[in-house]
Amino acid sequence: MDIVYIRDLKVDTIIGIYDWEREVRQTVSLDLEMAFDISEAARTDNIEYTLNYKAVAKRLIAFIESSEFLLVETMAERAAAIVREEFSVSWLRLRLSKPGAVRGSRDVGVIIERGERPAKGAAAMSAGV
Repeated sequence: MDIVYIRDLKVDTIIGIYDWEREVRQTVSLDLEMAFDISEAARTDNIEYTLNYKAVAKRLIAFIESSEFLLVETMAERAAAIVREEFSVSWLRLRLSKPGAVRGSRDVGVIIERGERPAKGAAAMSAGV
């Protein structure tokens, strides 16, 4: 299984349950690991055959910047759904953190996995290798 990843994608948004959180933009950070067969992209050196991580990042930034969620859980679910549906990602692990949300900690958040994680070698078998 191949993984395309994005680490520490920072986005400012309205997130939180407290009144003061509804009035100020806070930074959230996303880490994504996305299953994607990169063998054709590597063979052809053509971006058309890979998962364009810049396009994924731009889409998530636009979505999160314009959203206003109470819970990081909801934001994580919606972001994962966008990646899976719009970019044909069969499996992903998404970590969404809210830096500074708890005094004394660097950050808090959730890690979710969605979709069917491909078995090792599944991409090679489907490609006839």
